[in-house]
Amino acid sequence: MRWLADECVDAGLVAWLRNAGHDVVYLAESSAGVTDTEAIGLAEAENRLLLTEDKDFGELVFRFRMAVPGLVLLRIDPTRSQLKRLRLEAVISQIGEGLFGRYVVVSETRARSRAMEQPP
Repeated sequence: MRWLADECVDAGLVAWLRNAGHDVVYLAESSAGVTDTEAIGLAEAENRLLLTEDKDFGELVFRFRMAVPGLVLLRIDPTRSQLKRLRLEAVISQIGEGLFGRYVVVSETRARSRAMEQPP
């Protein structure tokens, strides 16, 4: 799958995604310092799932109706990198390409998913 990893995402998780065969653009490497709005624009322009740990993206997508192909929000303690990988791996395995068009919140014990409205 094609991902745009926000710069707040752990580099080890990005490396794991790449090693698992995913196409990942990591903002910390390519576009450090871009705004959240610019990150959403990049994800949309390149048809990439946006992976982040920043809750502000949910507001941009739902309140301000910014278009993004899919959004995965990790809500797991930053010190628990192994758990992040395991939970993300489970979500990818369960939902796969169905992540496109969805907003998914991944926590330590569960994942919540909802469809995103498509702009007119």
